[in-house]
Amino acid sequence: MEEKEKGSRGGSEERWKGAIANLTEMTWNLDSLQKLLLKKAVFVDEETFSKASLTSEQARSIKGLEQRVETLERELDAAISAAAHARAEKRQAEAAQKAAELRAQRDNKRTREHHNSAILRFLEIL
Repeated sequence: MEEKEKGSRGGSEERWKGAIANLTEMTWNLDSLQKLLLKKAVFVDEETFSKASLTSEQARSIKGLEQRVETLERELDAAISAAAHARAEKRQAEAAQKAAELRAQRDNKRTREHHNSAILRFLEIL
């Protein structure tokens, strides 16, 4: 049983040692980050910061508006294409209707001619 407790304590001690090593490494990383920030950071007054913030917000707004314009342009292109397609279909339908009307006139004329011919033959027979 003592061995079990030693094994349990030994595992626990190893975990604590690992945790402390991780914390130590994190401390070094934070120190390095702080030094880097102090070297590279730019400190500005309140007015400059406000202007920069406004500019940044406007840039984000412009970006969003540009994306909206692009979307609207694509939708407009699709609508123009659909309208052109509809016009082409309308022209085809009108041409088909005109052709059908001409065929009907021709057929009507032939029917009248046949009818007149039949009446003349009938009258010739009489």
